[in-house]
Amino acid sequence: MSMERTNLLNMAKLSIKGLIESALSFGRTLDSDYPPLQQFFVVMEHCLKHGLKVKKSFLGYNKSLWGPLEMVEKLCPEAGEIAASVRDLPGLKTPLGRARAWLRLALMQKRLADYLRLLITRKDLLSDFYDNSAVMVEEEGAVIVGLLVGLNVIDANLCVKGEDLDTQVSQRPSLQSLNGQVAAILDQKNYVEELNRHSSVHGLQGRVDNLEKSNSKLIEELAIAKNNIIKLQEENHQLRNENTIILIKVTQVDVDVELDTYKQSRQGLDEMYNEARRQLREECQLRQDVENELVVQVSMKQEMDLAMKLLEKDIHEKQDTLIGLRHQLDEVKAINVEMYTKMQTSDDGMKQKNDIITRLEEKTNQITATMKQLEQRLQEAERDRWTAEDGARKFKHDFANKADSLQKQIAQREKQMLQLETDLKIEKEWRQTLQNDLERERDIVAQLSAEAQQINGLKKEFHRLQDENSQLKGICEEQEQALEELGCKLSEYLSILNSFDGGQVWLKDKDATHCKLCEKEFSISRRKHHCRNCGEIFCNACSDNELPLPASPKPVRVCDTCHALLLQRCSSNAT
Repeated sequence: MSMERTNLLNMAKLSIKGLIESALSFGRTLDSDYPPLQQFFVVMEHCLKHGLKVKKSFLGYNKSLWGPLEMVEKLCPEAGEIAASVRDLPGLKTPLGRARAWLRLALMQKRLADYLRLLITRKDLLSDFYDNSAVMVEEEGAVIVGLLVGLNVIDANLCVKGEDLDTQVSQRPSLQSLNGQVAAILDQKNYVEELNRHSSVHGLQGRVDNLEKSNSKLIEELAIAKNNIIKLQEENHQLRNENTIILIKVTQVDVDVELDTYKQSRQGLDEMYNEARRQLREECQLRQDVENELVVQVSMKQEMDLAMKLLEKDIHEKQDTLIGLRHQLDEVKAINVEMYTKMQTSDDGMKQKNDIITRLEEKTNQITATMKQLEQRLQEAERDRWTAEDGARKFKHDFANKADSLQKQIAQREKQMLQLETDLKIEKEWRQTLQNDLERERDIVAQLSAEAQQINGLKKEFHRLQDENSQLKGICEEQEQALEELGCKLSEYLSILNSFDGGQVWLKDKDATHCKLCEKEFSISRRKHHCRNCGEIFCNACSDNELPLPASPKPVRVCDTCHALLLQRCSSNAT
């Protein structure tokens, strides 16, 4: 990350310096097609993207420059006009396009450096958008913002409304050419990184710094040597003055002695002076060598800068290609989002079908519970009937003189039977309502079957539900027939109670399995019928006769045998 920050800082320096120099030489207002200006915006976009945190959304993972730039509006109210203008632009659809438009408007206002300086001073806000090692968070961001101050001398007139800032790609290359260009870009990127990693730029800079330090040390030592020479010259001059004074005061002998002493000291001073001059020449020679090496190193650094510029230009060309690839990737993401929406719609349809099937199962369970309730009521009616029969027998055998009370009880039983008939009618109406609901549900099931043909995954489940529905229909039809028979039996209960006499034995249904006359076995189609005279059980063919009995003024069902006997009795009584 430090290497990337250094590279981005060098690219920003070159881009800003080249833009300022070319703009000053250009001599007029810059427009959007000016190549150095386009290169500057590309470099700024990369600097702002460096270390940008990846945000997770419903559509996937993305990096957006618009988030941190939009925060400038809160830090500086004057930036609100730019943000409002960017939001009102009709052609911008992506956050990247809004960020590019914001950079262009800020440059035209000559406030780009001020806005970014406010942004980098708020580390707490930048931590939500950038990593700790990003350019905008580290010291390189402050250096880049300081370089942007120089752009205030440039006048730019950029048409933001008409540009396609979302893509900025002129044409879409083919897939193979894109793959080749991407591979070439990656190779060049790796080469530049390795070159920067292994190059001696930093070593040369260190050597230049060391040479400058040694040069400064040599200059200081030279100054010290010059000071020493000046001091020696002053001492020499002082000694000469003292020598003249001594020549005047002392004798000739003393003069000779002092002269020898002076010569010896002068010789020592001359040796020191020669040594100092020799050291000065060596230091000058060393400084000349250092300056020559510095010139060589500076020329090598210029060549490296030129190579970096060429590589940077090539990288910018490849980055345009990468932008095209990113645009195609966005289109693929949009297609994936559309497919995901269709899949969710299909899942919702399947959930609705499952809910309808669940409601059908609940209604089927309700119908089953209703049938069970009807069976329980039928059993209760049977128990009431047998209780009434037992009571009737007891009253006939034990209390013959209490006919009035018996008639009252019979009337009460009749009311109970009427109540049962009313309940049965209510149950029939409820059954009819349930049948209508079942028919409506059948229509719904038919519609669901038509829709289910378009969903291959639900065919087998739907056929299984159809089979279960047909079974339930068969069960319902059988139960409807049983209810109709129960209704017939209940309608005959009143006549059964009225047909009781002292010598009659009423045969139970469970005791008879065959007809008394024709000996045919009873079944669903061949029903059981009691003879109201003898109490035996016959089929419909053997008991299809009606005659009035003494206990019942209305005609009731009798078997063929009783019918013949009663007719013979009536004819004999008539004679």
